[in-house]
Amino acid sequence: MKLRTNLMLAAALGLAILGRGHPAAADDTINCTYPFWPGFAPVHLADQLGYFREEGLTVNEAFDDDRGNVLPALERGDIQCDMRTVGEHQGRPRTPETQGTIIGTIDVSLGGDGVVADGTIKNAGDLKGKIFAVEPNVPARLLAQMELKKYGLTLKDLQVKDIASADAIAIFADPSVPAVATYEPTLSQALKASNKPGAHILVSSNDYPGLITDVIVARTDDLKKNPEEYKKFLRGIYRAIDYFNAHHDDAVKIMAPHFKLSPEEYEDLLKNLKYTPYEQAADFLGQNGQRGKLHDLFDTVMELNLENGAAEVKLDSNQQIDNSIITDLFKDHTR
Repeated sequence: MKLRTNLMLAAALGLAILGRGHPAAADDTINCTYPFWPGFAPVHLADQLGYFREEGLTVNEAFDDDRGNVLPALERGDIQCDMRTVGEHQGRPRTPETQGTIIGTIDVSLGGDGVVADGTIKNAGDLKGKIFAVEPNVPARLLAQMELKKYGLTLKDLQVKDIASADAIAIFADPSVPAVATYEPTLSQALKASNKPGAHILVSSNDYPGLITDVIVARTDDLKKNPEEYKKFLRGIYRAIDYFNAHHDDAVKIMAPHFKLSPEEYEDLLKNLKYTPYEQAADFLGQNGQRGKLHDLFDTVMELNLENGAAEVKLDSNQQIDNSIITDLFKDHTR
């Protein structure tokens, strides 16, 4: 999603915390991995502001975009936290028994994912029978499916060409490819670099607010063993989002270097996302065991993933989402 490339990926897990051969985490430590995307920056901000330390919690962060690395690490217990979009969380080979339970949200894509098309494609209906280039299991694929449904179509009605999102600029330059799905900054770059008449953004996550939502995932066994640890983790994250909203410029100066970006570059990417403060996250997940908006979103995305083959097993949102951690998160605690 968006900048979710393997720019920071190293062998095995690309994890500094694992690459050094650290032992299994203690009860007061959470090892968390996430893709190279600023939507997850509140974790780093919370750490730098000392919010985790105030909770008596140590959080080790590392970038890794490859679920083929992350899921096994989650299964083994090398890491206790993963952050992904709802759709990526559902993707194969996840089953109901796979480690990983959603306990919070952190950001929502607002234009960072989308489909760029040439002038011959006025709407998704025009894609019927045409080549559509997209990387498997990227959020923009779901956006395309939503648009196709408006015209009674599915991806099966298109000539789907599997690509790596990083190659989207060159692939869209091919005259035989009228549409490419990708994420920022490649989305804007493909549009700007194109000489195709009438090139435009056919659909983006701005058209489906909330559909592309990043979630905070806890290792299920560890969550059951020590739920208070994850309450500390969420409090730090949502306090950091509060800080970002109250002290925007200072927060950007802290977060941008972590992603090897200048504050100006970081600001440009922020146009494509919105961090979810505690109240919004609680609304997404629901509280006290009641279903929230995220449950319905999960079910919608699940059907799309089953339809496009990104998932093989239908997962139950009630089983995959646990809102006990976010319920009354700040009761008797500093915010």
